[in-house]
Amino acid sequence: MTRLVAEAAIRRRLLEYCRGIDRCDAALVAGCYHADGTDDHGSFSGLGRDFAVYATESLSRHALSTTHMIGDSLYDWVDATTVDVETQVLAVHRCANDDGEYLERFGGRYFDRFTELDNEWRIAERRLTWDWDAREPVARAFPPDRFRPSPRQER
Repeated sequence: MTRLVAEAAIRRRLLEYCRGIDRCDAALVAGCYHADGTDDHGSFSGLGRDFAVYATESLSRHALSTTHMIGDSLYDWVDATTVDVETQVLAVHRCANDDGEYLERFGGRYFDRFTELDNEWRIAERRLTWDWDAREPVARAFPPDRFRPSPRQER
């Protein structure tokens, strides 16, 4: 039962990470890592809290909006307070340039080491791997006023 509770807490943390990235909320992203937690995203390698600032600032300049979705996770327990977690990720960035809007799609996997400290499960180490990506021009499928904008777009 203890492992199921821990896995639910880890899953929640993974979802908080996606929410933080999509809203460009550096504090929320940073809170998913331990203070000394690290991240290797390829283009960035360093402390998770520094990655949070780097990623959210980069995305807010580059993309109109983003959506990060996680798939299934596999949990490989090292001991009672350490678990290696592999999670599929799909990211879609809506961007625009002089030629119009386009989507950047990315498929990969997070390889995380989560540890528990003070009853909190956070990322101690993260490594992102790339499986595929694509860029495609798009035209809006719906009129602009059909849906409410996301919190990030309201800023």
